[in-house]
Amino acid sequence: MRIALAQLNYHIGNFEDNTQKIIDTIAQQELAGADLVVFSELCVSGYPPRDYLEYQEFVEQCEASAHKIALACTKVACIIGLPIKNDVLAGKDLYNAAYFIANGRVEQVVRKALLPTYDIFDEYRYFEPAQTFKCVRYKNHTIALTICEDLWNLGDNPLYPSCPMDELMKESPDFMINIAASPFSYQQYQERTFLLSANCRKYALPLFYVNHVGAQTELIFDGGSLVFDKAGDVVAELKYFEEDVQLFDVEQVQASIVLNREAKSTSDIEEIYKALVLGIKDYFRKSGFKSATLGLSGGIDSAVVCALACDALGAENVLGVLMPSKYSSEHSIKDAEDLASNLGCKHTLVSIETVADAFESTLAIEFAGLSPDLAEENIQARSRGVIMMAMANKFGHILLNTSNKSECAVGYGTLYGDMCGAISVLGDVYKTQVYQLADFINREKERIPINTITKAPSAELRPDQKDSDSLPDYDVLDKILFEHIERRKSAKQITADGFDEMLVRRILSMVNRAEFKRYQTPPILRVSPKAFGMGRRMPIVSKYLS
Repeated sequence: MRIALAQLNYHIGNFEDNTQKIIDTIAQQELAGADLVVFSELCVSGYPPRDYLEYQEFVEQCEASAHKIALACTKVACIIGLPIKNDVLAGKDLYNAAYFIANGRVEQVVRKALLPTYDIFDEYRYFEPAQTFKCVRYKNHTIALTICEDLWNLGDNPLYPSCPMDELMKESPDFMINIAASPFSYQQYQERTFLLSANCRKYALPLFYVNHVGAQTELIFDGGSLVFDKAGDVVAELKYFEEDVQLFDVEQVQASIVLNREAKSTSDIEEIYKALVLGIKDYFRKSGFKSATLGLSGGIDSAVVCALACDALGAENVLGVLMPSKYSSEHSIKDAEDLASNLGCKHTLVSIETVADAFESTLAIEFAGLSPDLAEENIQARSRGVIMMAMANKFGHILLNTSNKSECAVGYGTLYGDMCGAISVLGDVYKTQVYQLADFINREKERIPINTITKAPSAELRPDQKDSDSLPDYDVLDKILFEHIERRKSAKQITADGFDEMLVRRILSMVNRAEFKRYQTPPILRVSPKAFGMGRRMPIVSKYLS
């Protein structure tokens, strides 16, 4: 028996394209000699469809698409994922399901039991958990078919007292298939491989695992579909961050023959780079846009975002706008110009000095007798925001936000100013990681000017301003933020790790106070295990300081 794993890039709600992509792949793999073609979780609708699932027509279009796929699947079998109606009056209206299709019709329906509700996942909002489990039988093989989370636990989670595989094992399956939608984070590969490998050993069965690839707004799927033997060893691995379809012989997998191993990077920064490029590329492609614009300050953040955008979209589709103020240094302007020259992207210069002066003149009576402070600094940032949005509107660009995770965490950014944008590229990348990304981008030649990397970071909103005037060194700040955000440690726990108590409490207080800003930021491309946005939900008005 030969199984094809189809790791494809879907578009949420684009039923015509998703369906045709699946049908074309079935036809190609039929010619290649496949017996079964396996697609990923909710491939028909795209993942995650979220509240589209509350629209009856959306679910009906999923079913209509599945019918078209079935008609095209007569000589081979396939497995597709889609939401289906729950015909029982009790419980939720839908199931997260898989169709096993053969002979031009749906032969069997498998429903997902373990519905994740942690971090970015909210499946129990929409779906009813399955209660019954049955193997699929095809070409003299008994197949334990599961959907994502149903094979992501080891039977020791108190939230999931019943494990689908324990029930399926009663039918003595020959191997397992798991269809999934597992988003990327730079720690996900290790967790994913560990859990799936452990289940192979637990049940002494080979596993064919197929994942999504591509970005859906902030979520990025890295692909990397896997084949394991019964000892839990990876014997085949599909590509990362791109579509891939590969054909495997079940008997070879059962014999533990190593078939193919994708050369996966061991560098978190390289993985983050690839994820961000894919995230930008798919955001534009799936939104129907081709060109990007961003403000170029001569600083490290905008330089890295510009380089990523050029790699994702082509330099000819990127416009950098230099917006010097009366406080901007000559070297910042030159660094921005050198960057644009190195990358080959378009750039233009629009001074904000007269715009900011006009705002200050307009407010002169109201501000009379008051010393310049944050208000005047933010006027400059908001002047830039107005210019950038005007440029995006006039020329049909998408504005890229350049704020990093460190700044987002402590509120070191101006609403409606430098926090403007349609998508936040670095909002899940700490400042120290931004420097590592710059080094990676420069790995073959100098694309980001060395002066941009080596100079002290500054917002340049007042004379001789440095980030260090307001914030601790990023090496220290990022470590504290990581312990608090990713590892969910309290101030007491972080202090016990050796950090100064007053500094820790000050930073965590800044994080809490800045929550209202994060509610108004663009969607953030997620690359870490705990990103701001849908996976981290904090109250704005609170007094608790953990």
